[in-house]
Amino acid sequence: MLGKYVRVNVTKPFNFQDRENGLIYELNYGRVENNPNSTVQFAYIMGIDHPVRNFDGRVIAIIHRKSGEKIWVAAPKSTRFIINDVRRAIAFAEGDENDYTLECLYESSCGAVVFRNIAGEIRYLLIKNKRSANWGFPKGHIENGETKEETAKREVLEETGIRIKIIPGFVSTSEYTIQGKVEKSVSIFVASTTDTQTKIQQEEIEDYIWLNYAKAIKTLKFENDRSILERANDFLIRTGVISSN
Repeated sequence: MLGKYVRVNVTKPFNFQDRENGLIYELNYGRVENNPNSTVQFAYIMGIDHPVRNFDGRVIAIIHRKSGEKIWVAAPKSTRFIINDVRRAIAFAEGDENDYTLECLYESSCGAVVFRNIAGEIRYLLIKNKRSANWGFPKGHIENGETKEETAKREVLEETGIRIKIIPGFVSTSEYTIQGKVEKSVSIFVASTTDTQTKIQQEEIEDYIWLNYAKAIKTLKFENDRSILERANDFLIRTGVISSN
């Protein structure tokens, strides 16, 4: 149901105080109309900071309560909220994130093309994720309060044990759809490291490898990843960070 267009009849508008529990609603909340083929009856509305009577928009998240009940989160088509935004918005009513699970329409990840000098040769770090079994770059989801650069540094460290220094002036952003429903945005930086030991995160990563540019390009399966590496390598040569030899 992610991405579905719905109409919500608002029964508890923005700033409404529920006399039964004293809860003040920080979002508009109401009953989903014309939804006969779904068990979902209610929805929160994000992206509207004033009371409304009715709302038309897209389902951007599904809250799965431990009780088995599902609640939708809807928002205007022009807005884009990732999982951390949704968690913050519904915290007033849904409590701790351990009390529910959340599916989101939009995902945002960050990572890095990591390079270092090995025996006089520039080599790039590729990892093989256990879920995809394809070679790529270390990356992961943005956590609450992080900048994109902070996410890239943390994810590389968590997945490979490598501390990195991001080179200013380069970021490659790509957007694509996963399984026809989740809209994902990925930002990849380019970064150097002087660390010599790579220690992969066993739960997530199957393997790692350091390759020169030519071998790394051939190893990457997806055209998008090859394009990112090509642009990153060209940037490093153009700015004098590495030699073209």
